[in-house]
Amino acid sequence: MNYQEKIQLLAELLEKSACTFALTGAGISTESGIPDFRSPGSGLWTKHDPAKVASVSAFMRNPGAFYELNMQWWNEYFFNAEPGAAHLALARLEKQGFLAGVITQNIDGLHRKAGSEKVYEVHGHMRTCRCISCSESYPFEFLVNQFNSGKNPPRCERCRGVLRPDIVLFEDPLGQEFFYASRDLSRCRLLIAVGSSLQVYPVASLPERVRQLVIINRDATPWDAEAELVINEQAGKVLTDTLSVLEKNQEGGDPHDTSKG
Repeated sequence: MNYQEKIQLLAELLEKSACTFALTGAGISTESGIPDFRSPGSGLWTKHDPAKVASVSAFMRNPGAFYELNMQWWNEYFFNAEPGAAHLALARLEKQGFLAGVITQNIDGLHRKAGSEKVYEVHGHMRTCRCISCSESYPFEFLVNQFNSGKNPPRCERCRGVLRPDIVLFEDPLGQEFFYASRDLSRCRLLIAVGSSLQVYPVASLPERVRQLVIINRDATPWDAEAELVINEQAGKVLTDTLSVLEKNQEGGDPHDTSKG
């Protein structure tokens, strides 16, 4: 099956599916300039041991060192990142009724920035932070401003406890967002995994809950053999091309249009 045939098949699957979700990983944001974690040579975890830089124990052991290292790449890659073509296409698919929601492993907030409304951020986000002592919540900028003014680690105004970002670190349990995503997947017929290695559990178990799986990823995944369709191309190109086919079908009064939901 050539590339165009795969795009046509993906469009057909979307048209026929009563309920479709997207599951996205770091690969969807590489087009926005954010490195992924596991690609050989370029992945962040090929350069840093996550247990030493992004774990609860690393944070608790030396929060100052945690911020010193992580703030560098947050500042370099995350804070000024803009949604890529894949983020924008998913937001448009949701708006047009082809997508029920996005489940993302990413903390960059780019799905919301692109206009997606139903987003499950199962690994947290960088909009807020909280005190590890009294749980007081602050905008993430409060933490960043303290760090930039030389206060490391950033601390709570209320009790002077150390602040931590509202992201899921290694050794953290997944929170309510994962529970809600798992619950809503019970009605999902088609799951489109975009830019995910499908290796990080428990998120990598989510394909077990759906009837049909499509994988859009540059590299092979452990789920490829189970998928209805695998497309090893850039996510932005694949989703933009698929959206074009769907929009042309709608303009032509495609009979499948009434079956989407």
